[in-house]
Amino acid sequence: MTVHLRKLGSSDLEVFPLALGGNVFGWTADEKTSFDVLDAYTAAGGNFVDTADSYSAWIEGNKGGESETIIGKWVKARGNRSDVVIATKVSQHPEYQGLSEANIRAAADASLRRLDTDYIDLYYTHFDQPEVPVEEIVGALDELVKAGKVRQIAASNISPERLRASLDFSDREGLARYVALQPHYNLVSRDTYEGPLQDLAAREGLAAVPYFSLASGFLTGKYRPGTTVDSARAGSAAKHLESERGQRVLTALDEIAAAHDAPVATVALAWLAAQPTVTAPIASARTVEQLPALLGVAELRLSQQELDRLTQASA
Repeated sequence: MTVHLRKLGSSDLEVFPLALGGNVFGWTADEKTSFDVLDAYTAAGGNFVDTADSYSAWIEGNKGGESETIIGKWVKARGNRSDVVIATKVSQHPEYQGLSEANIRAAADASLRRLDTDYIDLYYTHFDQPEVPVEEIVGALDELVKAGKVRQIAASNISPERLRASLDFSDREGLARYVALQPHYNLVSRDTYEGPLQDLAAREGLAAVPYFSLASGFLTGKYRPGTTVDSARAGSAAKHLESERGQRVLTALDEIAAAHDAPVATVALAWLAAQPTVTAPIASARTVEQLPALLGVAELRLSQQELDRLTQASA
């Protein structure tokens, strides 16, 4: 398969059109399985791995940073650091909460240690903290860039107003500038990104790297009336079944998937990847067997008519 990498916004980073979610590493995928998934993803041409310093602190017995540690061990074992674009995030680790200048600095150093690397390719503020001035946040991130610890900066879960203020400050002071956003966005959750935030991203040349791209698994098509799915996220996925929109979206996905002889998940990701500003949806695989349906987004092109059908079904 010929892989066409996509430029990440205005940055010098070039990424595969599917970011591999690292949230499952050290949670529903143990170290060996995580290595297998990472091997299979990169063997198919993938180069963009998304994690956070807090993954997976929500599991009893975990401290946070388990995902970063596994990725760091894998990169060291494979000797492929320069081939992989690693994205991680700050603000939610139990020991490194928030976006104060001191915390950003300390959390970045902790992430670098766990990832066993000298630099982070893309560093996100995980959840914005409106009480912290954007000047303090951007100033701290700029220091990391100047120190060579971070290549590019980005924001996840931020309001259009705070994003605008951050970009204005960067431009005014000549500091590092956000190049990407990580919004909650998929076929059954469009208002979480579409509108002022997406418009601002488009105007400013920011890349969107959406999370929950498959709505916790609902958009894989495995959740159907009367079925039970053994998954840690079954509850949040199943609620979409109860909505009329969820049913309409599944029907449209089924028809288009059948026409392309493609998995439902591939079609859902292809719709997302075709939306304005979106560079690479994030999706995770807890087994190697789940990967092909995700990787298919790199090759599947939907017609305008098919895209419109899904857009209407999901309205």
